[in-house]
This record gives sequence, structure tokens and C-alpha cells, in this order.
Amino acid sequence: MDEAITAKPKKGRGAVGNPKPRFDAEERLAVDDGWGSADPDELPPLRTTVSPDSSRKVIARNESPDIPFDRSINPYRGCEHGCVYCFARPTHAYLGMSPGLDFETKLVAKHNAAELLRVELARPSYRPAAMALGTNTDPYQPIEKRLGITRQVLQVLAETHHPLGIVTKSHLVTRDIDILAPMAREGLVRVFLSVTTLDKDLARRMEPRASTPARRMEAVRELQDAGIPCGVMASPMIPSLNDHELEAILEEAASHGARWASYILLRLPLEIKELFNDWLDVHAPDRKKRILNILREARGGKLYDSQWGQRMTGKGVFADLLARRFERATTRLGLNREEPKVDCSKFQPPAKDPRQFNLF
Repeated sequence: MDEAITAKPKKGRGAVGNPKPRFDAEERLAVDDGWGSADPDELPPLRTTVSPDSSRKVIARNESPDIPFDRSINPYRGCEHGCVYCFARPTHAYLGMSPGLDFETKLVAKHNAAELLRVELARPSYRPAAMALGTNTDPYQPIEKRLGITRQVLQVLAETHHPLGIVTKSHLVTRDIDILAPMAREGLVRVFLSVTTLDKDLARRMEPRASTPARRMEAVRELQDAGIPCGVMASPMIPSLNDHELEAILEEAASHGARWASYILLRLPLEIKELFNDWLDVHAPDRKKRILNILREARGGKLYDSQWGQRMTGKGVFADLLARRFERATTRLGLNREEPKVDCSKFQPPAKDPRQFNLF
């Protein structure tokens, strides 16, 4: 009888396996049939591929009361950073691809994002509000260095004096200080660096192709020195894995000039439950039971509760303690003394043809 092949971690990748998309009727199982090697270590490394996105709109809308913005831009679908816990992984199923390794190796890029954005901002009905960049996948993931789509989007937002908030795990954001600093002087931009852990070895296992924690903190300092207001998201907090680092992350952020901080308790919707479960089997088998039990206690007996008002923070003893620790630390460190607001009053719609000049 053929034996199923046990999934093993791939060098430089976060997910251990590649489960089928939830909309796929077929079930696939890798087996060793005796013809050749079944050892994944002998297979060629997974390469990143990039396909074009044919969407005709670039601004995504949401009505969630848990999120402080109603519109966002994601230049890429899928993310090469490979964060195993990424809540965006299930969106790859809509493309007919796996939320596992496909999500971090088969990327989709909106090459004409800047042109689409210009068209949408030029509509007479458009009303400005803070535009979020990097809410689903990271706008500064490794392929951005080559494609520059995020930079093109920033140029349109700067040209139109459009307010903006950025979330990233990459030091690459500092490349665009020349665009962001003038926007910051007009009160148009806020940047948040997501820092899950200060342990570079744990970071390498959880988020293998993101900038190291030290480099992310360096980005906070460089942005602040350039006059670009910056904060840190200590997310996600994972019980019995990185939650003990909460205060240390906030202290490090404050010492590098961060003005704001936030946190989110680990979320495991849809396929992420399976992906994270497999990751724990490989990277933290001794703590797996405790981690999942605490998560269930904080999620009403389930691994995930999508209820608004609770899905970000959870409830119960652990969740309450985490919230109190966060409040005490931010108060002590002088974080969150003000709201990270942006100015929406300076927006100027773009000309339909960027080569045209306004007469008045």
C-alpha cells in the first residue's frame, strides 16, 4: 500500500503544506508509490512566480467596525513574506490556489494599480478618507523592490494630497522616504511596522522572508528621523509562544521613536487553522496543546470567533490579562497619547490625463 508523504518545511517558506482551496471539489494526497524519491529535500526549491491581476478597480472597500478605515489598496495578492499566521491566506482560494505554499509562491501583481487609482480618484463622486496600504498583503514584500508598484501608487497619492496609512513588515518602506516625508509635513501619512517577536530565530520560522525584527525597528527610527510619524503593531500575539514579549516589543518600539502601538490576538479563520496546526507540529510540538487550548479559551471554545468587537482581542482570562498588560505598558512608555489621524482636507483630484495641467 502506498504511504502518504509527510509534509516537511521548505527552506525560506512559512507554510509546511499546500492544502487544497476550500472551493476545490478534488482532494489530493501526495504518496510514495515506490517510483523514485519521495524525499522533499531532494526536490528543487520552490520559486516565486508572478502573474498579472486583471482587476478593473484598485480600491477595496470594507464596513467592518473593527477596522479604523473604510478603503484600502493592495498592490499584490499573495505575499512572499510567508507569515504562517497571515489572515489573508484564505483569500488565495478565490483565485483557485492554495492558501498554503501557493499563497507565498504564486503571486498576483496589479501592474496598472497607479493608473486605476488615478481614474478612481478623478471621479466627481469620490470623497477622500484615509487610504490603507498593506491591509491584506504587504505592499513592501520582496517583489516590490523589482516591480515598484507600491511606489507608483504612492506617487499618485502624493500628487493628489491624499491621506494614507501604511502597514508593513519590511525595511524597504524607507526607500520611499523621499515621497513620504513631504506627505508627512502636510499631515497626510502614518506608518506602522508590524513586529511579532524580537527573537530573530522565531521570526525566521514564522515569517521567513520578512525583514528581521531589528531591521524593522531600524525602519521605525529612520522614518521618525525623517519626520514621518510611526507606530508599531505587536501582532499577532500567540499565547505561550510570543505573548511574553509584548512589553519588550513595546519598549523597543518606544526607544526607536514610535508614537503609537497596537496588538491583535492570533486569528485562525478558515484554512489558517490547518496551516498553523501543521506549523506547530514541526516548530513547536511541545507547546502545541497549550497554545491551542488557550486560544480556545479566548475564543469561546473555538479556535476562531468572527464576532465583531471580539475577533481582534478575544475574551476570557488570558485575553483580559493581555489587554491590561498592553494598557499598562503603553501608558508607562508614553505611547498612544494622541490619535494617529491624517488630514483629509487637502485632497486634489487628479487630471484625467496626467500630462494635462490645470489652468487655474
